[in-house]
Amino acid sequence: MRSIASIFVPIHPEGYRFIGIFAVLDVVFFLISPVLGWIGFVLTLWCAYFFRDPARVTPQRDNWIISPADGVVNMITEVALPPELGRPSEKRVRVSIFMNVFNCHVNRMPVSGTVVKSLYRTGQFLSADLDKASDANERHTMEIALPDGSDIAVVQIAGLVARRIVNYASDGDSYTAGERFGLIRFGSRLDVYLPEGAVPLVALGQTAIAGETILADVDSEQGIGEVVTQ
Repeated sequence: MRSIASIFVPIHPEGYRFIGIFAVLDVVFFLISPVLGWIGFVLTLWCAYFFRDPARVTPQRDNWIISPADGVVNMITEVALPPELGRPSEKRVRVSIFMNVFNCHVNRMPVSGTVVKSLYRTGQFLSADLDKASDANERHTMEIALPDGSDIAVVQIAGLVARRIVNYASDGDSYTAGERFGLIRFGSRLDVYLPEGAVPLVALGQTAIAGETILADVDSEQGIGEVVTQ
């Protein structure tokens, strides 16, 4: 029963329209050719799989930063904060998580806190695994204030295939770590700019699970992720 439940997980509401479009096209494909029909059937199943929204158990601890996305940690660098936050001279450790088209794309809050700024910015659609995608690509940036007075920045970055960033957060909204705040269609990246003093607890190439993997610890003095300074 548990293995069946892991397959038939809830679908995010954002996916209903796309699954419906894929299903209608599949019927048309079957009328044209059985081969095309079966290809369309597989694509329809993939679309439903892409928009899956499984339940997650989020560890709750004030000093932990939780992964906001499923994917692979592909960069850990010390860089300036996004320019839209208006603090160009301030550098933070940034953990980047790359999501391919097979990852779950529902994004979750990495901390419990209050959204100070929620800003959308147009841009290019370079491959999201490139470092320059952080500055050049279309993105949605959030500054989140933590209860202890520190803050983090979370950035949803569109990719080569992704053309739509969905973000429900508005200035002043309060969230608990693990709560859903949006998603990106179809393949993309999330950047997390850690609070001052936080050390990464993930390594390059590690697979992260949204709402479950601990990215960093604000209070720890020893991390495992090597930070590249730019």
